[in-house]
Amino acid sequence: MIKPTFSIIFLFLIFGLVSCSDDENYVPIENNVINIPDETFDYINLNLPSHFTNDVPGQPLPTSINGLDNTPNDNPITNEGATLGRVLFYDKSLSANRTIACASCHKQDKGFSDDAVLSVGFDGGFTGRHSMTLINSRFYQRGRFFWDERASTLEEQVLQPFQDPVEMGMTLEQVVNAVQEQDFYPELFENAFGSQDINSDRISRALSQFVRSIVSYSSKYDEGRALSASPGANFPNFTDEENLGKNLFFQTIPNGGGACFGCHTTEAFVSANPGPQNNGLDLATTDEGAGAVFNNPIFESRFKTTTLRNIELTAPYMHDGRFATLEEVVEHYNSGIQAHPTLSPALTDDNGNPVQLNFTDAEKSALVAFLKTLTDNSVSLEEKWSDPFE
Repeated sequence: MIKPTFSIIFLFLIFGLVSCSDDENYVPIENNVINIPDETFDYINLNLPSHFTNDVPGQPLPTSINGLDNTPNDNPITNEGATLGRVLFYDKSLSANRTIACASCHKQDKGFSDDAVLSVGFDGGFTGRHSMTLINSRFYQRGRFFWDERASTLEEQVLQPFQDPVEMGMTLEQVVNAVQEQDFYPELFENAFGSQDINSDRISRALSQFVRSIVSYSSKYDEGRALSASPGANFPNFTDEENLGKNLFFQTIPNGGGACFGCHTTEAFVSANPGPQNNGLDLATTDEGAGAVFNNPIFESRFKTTTLRNIELTAPYMHDGRFATLEEVVEHYNSGIQAHPTLSPALTDDNGNPVQLNFTDAEKSALVAFLKTLTDNSVSLEEKWSDPFE
């Protein structure tokens, strides 16, 4: 275990012997203490159930996550790299006034999302969009990140909140300096990368490894799926209501279902589609979404599709957090889809109009009950993803 010791630099700061920043708003780093085991946690071996890695024969859409992993060849997950990433993820010293960490907006017990509609930045400002869950981030073949997909890789994405003037208010140089000031980091960097050199590229790589390690596959759904030949079969561990909701989720609209699986595909319940979608939230554009990133009108008001894993814990919902409950989300798809030039074709009928599912109250309740079977409490409780500063 890395022992709690006073940083030499910190002691110098106490006695006024050195100045680490010319910034008048500089806040000295307190003596952070981390608690990590001598033997690293296992971040490499997922031990995925077979339904994650084997497609169901005869299904028109993929059920496995094969081919969706966006881990680059030059940044595979290592136990030491993800351990370093865990410390960086929870380190509030990496924001302008030492009050905000990545974990401030991506809370473990909230499905690595935020229970606030908009997250609060270091100086009390609000983020432009709701905090997206980080669960199953590695299983998105397109590999782009943020709601509008402006980051081309996870390695690019993890550095942007540091530099956002609302979120953490730092420059990359300041982030590197803040890491260098703390005495436990050199050993962690050496374990992860073979030397004590600290730079933004290594910070990016370590954070990305940690985020990609957060994978959910131990829910009530998975228990039932392991006992069944296909996701469409009635699960023996489900209630009648949960099985009804599952059937509505997987069935096509002409067959009385909601075709939810068309956008939240695979057993990881992620998008296997090539790009962001417009799910009919508004008649007119209030947020251009990916349309502000890609020079093509087809992307206007389109947003990334997130995993449904642990969705019970990630309220409120949508990119702007407009829906407080799952019941409101289901009602939107049941009766509230709005016409828009870029509305996803999956949400239109044969005449190009928004679909109306016309679910009964019992069916809507059943769909919510099924979505709650995707809750995986192990993600909320696993120490390897928890705050090492506590």
